[in-house]
Amino acid sequence: MLAPVPRPPGSLAVRCSRALLSPRSRLSMLALLLLSAAALVVLYEPQRLLASGWPPQTSGAGAVLLFGLAYGVCTAAFVPRPVLNLAAGALFGSAAGLTAALAGTVLGAGIAFTLGRLLGQDALRPMVRGRWLTAADGQLSRHGFRSMLAIRLFPGVPFAAANYCAAVSRMGYVPFLVATGLGSVPNTAAYVVAGAQAGEPGSPAFLFSAGFIVLSGVAAAVVAWRKRHGLRAPAPVTAPEPESELEPETAVGAAR
Repeated sequence: MLAPVPRPPGSLAVRCSRALLSPRSRLSMLALLLLSAAALVVLYEPQRLLASGWPPQTSGAGAVLLFGLAYGVCTAAFVPRPVLNLAAGALFGSAAGLTAALAGTVLGAGIAFTLGRLLGQDALRPMVRGRWLTAADGQLSRHGFRSMLAIRLFPGVPFAAANYCAAVSRMGYVPFLVATGLGSVPNTAAYVVAGAQAGEPGSPAFLFSAGFIVLSGVAAAVVAWRKRHGLRAPAPVTAPEPESELEPETAVGAAR
């Protein structure tokens, strides 16, 4: 009886698996996931929480935990964080709302970072070219914690965009998540307090939080404008140092 012939190493199954796991296929999978998430956001409209409130059958710590989980998934699907922060304050008050919002912020950042690192980094890193992209990649890769902390403190860069850009760089998980948690506290707290005090727009807490939101937005615009002009400035050209070689006559004299 003839023994079964083993499959050659380049069989159809191996080629298909390599094609499915290739960087381009994984990038296509990431794009499909993000498009599906965006479609679900448009369909279900999570911003309706501001008007309709939280479902009455959930309350207490379980509601805060559930809101934090939903917050993380929504931010990974490009739902604007200010809307979710206002909803957290309006639904749970300042303290519990801030806890749920910060937990959801870190969770959503971790989800986006993981998706971008596993599915998009290998395909997108070869495309990092040009002055702006190279400078941003170098800053995030070499000074990950400091750069991400500054991005979170000055809300000029969209949250989801910063997550996926950091995933393409060589930044580590721990600096990214710690900087996200710490840097998101001031702006998140301002929106949560504004949502909690929305019924009393003349209260000092509401006025202070609204003023902080405006000032942080102006500061972010100023920093972005200055960085943009810094990147546009031409890089200094350094002249090559003259080679210290002996003239032929000097060399002959030295040889004598």
